[in-house]
Order: sequence, then C-alpha cells, then structure tokens
Amino acid sequence: MTKVKICGLSTKGAVETAVSAGSDYIGFVFAPSKRQVTLEEAAELAKLIPSDVKKVGVFVSPSREELLEAIEKVGLDLVQVHGQVADELFEDLPCASIQAVQVDGDGHVPNSQADYLLFDAPVAGSGQTFDWGRLDTSGLAQPFFIAGGLKEDNVAKAIQHFTPYAVDVSSGVETDGQKDQEKIRRFIERVKHGISRTK
Repeated sequence: MTKVKICGLSTKGAVETAVSAGSDYIGFVFAPSKRQVTLEEAAELAKLIPSDVKKVGVFVSPSREELLEAIEKVGLDLVQVHGQVADELFEDLPCASIQAVQVDGDGHVPNSQADYLLFDAPVAGSGQTFDWGRLDTSGLAQPFFIAGGLKEDNVAKAIQHFTPYAVDVSSGVETDGQKDQEKIRRFIERVKHGISRTK
C-alpha cells in the first residue's frame, strides 16, 4: 500500500484532518515559504500527531545544527532536505532522512546517503508536475516518494507509473493557498482506496 505524506501543514484543523483521514506522514516546512512554520508552532501541532504518524521537517540547504535543533524541539521522525547539501549531512542523524531531487531535463538520480529519495518538480511547491517519462527509478537502492503537482485526479496514475513507496502532496490539497480539509480527505482516500468521493 502506497503511503501518503501531506506537507506544508500549519493549522490544527489541517493536521487533525490529515491524521484522521489516514495520512502516514505530516510535513512541516521550516524553509522560507508561504507554508513556513516556526519550531514552536510545529512543536504545538506535533502534539496532535499520534506516534504511528511520522513527523517530517522540510528544509532547504540546512546546517547540521539546524536539523538537530528541529529534531529535538519538534520531535521529528524524518528530515527532508532540498537544495545543495553535502552527503555528510545525512550521516549519524538521530532520525531518518529524505533527500529531495528536483527532476530536470536529464532525469538524473544522485547517489545519496539519505534513507529515502523524493522526486519533485523543478520548482518545489509550485503545483507543477515533472515529466514522469524522464525519471528512471529502476536502479534505486532507496525507497522513494513522488511529489510535484499531484492531485486527487492524477495521483492514481502516478502510483501506477512509479509504484513509489509514498506520494507527497502540498498545493494539490489547497484552495486559494490554504489547506482544504475536504481535498486532504479525498486525496488520501484516492491513494488508500482508489476512490474519488465527490461532495
């Protein structure tokens, strides 16, 4: 069963909806973004998340100190790192790691020490998909997430195409830039049960 990560959550209602609908991962964005939360805000929201749902912190080119502080303060289960990073960043972390890869023209897959890879559109958080045909995941050692422009109406195709470990959505469950609780529920239902409920 493909796992689901709902990313960029910043409100109590959105977190509670994602948890109750069956999300496996909840993502908090600590990088500059309209979805950014502080460590203190994330720590409060994390109290609403049961232990079987994993908390992910999203960073861009962080220092090791930044990662360790967030892991400790928020109780993160994974860190997701975008941008240019040295492989040493992923060594001996106290939690699992995800390296985000923006899929460009050549579909290049890096060698990475991270526990997971996440394939995203060239502009993360843009709601755009990447060219799925350019990415060859057949030789990957790690389990991987597929992100980038996923919505309720295309996520089943993405799962069929890639057979990923997990799918990741942020803007695809938003309305007017805010998380939409009904869209969160419908997206998770489509992944878990292959159904699309209309209102």
